[in-house]
Amino acid sequence: MITLRRAMVAGLETDTPAVQPVRDALQLAIELEHATIPVYLYTMYSLDPAKNAAIVQLIDSVVVEEMLHMVLSANVLNALGGSPEIDKPSFVPHYPGHLPGSVESGLTVHLRPFSMEHLDELIAIEQPEDPLVFRALAVADEEDQVTIGEFYAKIREAIVKLGDGAFDSSGRNQVPPALMYGSVVVTDVATATAAIDTIVLQGEGTTTSPLAAAGGEMAHYYRFEEIKHGHLLVALPDPQTPDQAYSYTGAAVPFDGTGVYPVPSDPHAHGFPTGYLPGSPQAQMNDRFNSTYTGLLGTIHALVNGDATTERFNAALGIMMSLKSQAMGMAAGLARPGLHVGPTFQYQPYCP
Repeated sequence: MITLRRAMVAGLETDTPAVQPVRDALQLAIELEHATIPVYLYTMYSLDPAKNAAIVQLIDSVVVEEMLHMVLSANVLNALGGSPEIDKPSFVPHYPGHLPGSVESGLTVHLRPFSMEHLDELIAIEQPEDPLVFRALAVADEEDQVTIGEFYAKIREAIVKLGDGAFDSSGRNQVPPALMYGSVVVTDVATATAAIDTIVLQGEGTTTSPLAAAGGEMAHYYRFEEIKHGHLLVALPDPQTPDQAYSYTGAAVPFDGTGVYPVPSDPHAHGFPTGYLPGSPQAQMNDRFNSTYTGLLGTIHALVNGDATTERFNAALGIMMSLKSQAMGMAAGLARPGLHVGPTFQYQPYCP
């Protein structure tokens, strides 16, 4: 489980919160949601999509929703008069390392190829405070820490206390659902809390159901558990107790160990022998990827800061497809036969 420093919510825990601490918390939320995406993508790109199709599909579905969570947090921040900051070096975390705002003694996240051991790290990132006990997990109760769920709950509570008067009702800098499916145009408390609830439900489910929404997909935590158990989580008829309502007995989610490319763990752009040798084919491919990745951050920054146009959104989609093509070619050894290269996801506004 990821836990954050309680200082991250200190300004929210008052009867009359100011707007700025809520804005700060929402900026952290954007950074936190983004920081998981390279971890998940690196894991997904290490898989042969022909041999591990079901696993790739599940991870990809989580990535898409993490991107939505970034947009939802940005919409709430914009509605409160803030401006999301995405196109800057400090926005991109370092791997291996801690997620933004997390406690220093907490989980260290890595860029690693898929394995059942690494899957436990992905599960820990998405683990709610009280997961439904299809598998019990102990949770430490530390006074100086808050869980991700508590972090969003504090933001939600502060938003309610701020009231409608704190919001720009004009739809300022909003990314609408017409552009991004599932988005919420935030103009008041009701729409802001709806956006926050979507983030929490898709990540954790509820305290009584693993579903992200009624009749919808499983929350992220349970999707990763489906990979671990090798079967989809399905509802059971006539449960006598809550832990009998679902079971990992649905369609198979098979893992083929021969379908994992030998990409390195925690690669670095520079610094031989742990990094890619400057001027080497690996470094050249990685530089190209990082330049494209940085371009994507700039495009998303523009999208959530007033340029929510079809043209800008389509540009972002085009860059995402280019990134995917580059990363899959690097990992599979197609870009350079025999070389399996993992992207480092670093801020690099130019390609040497």
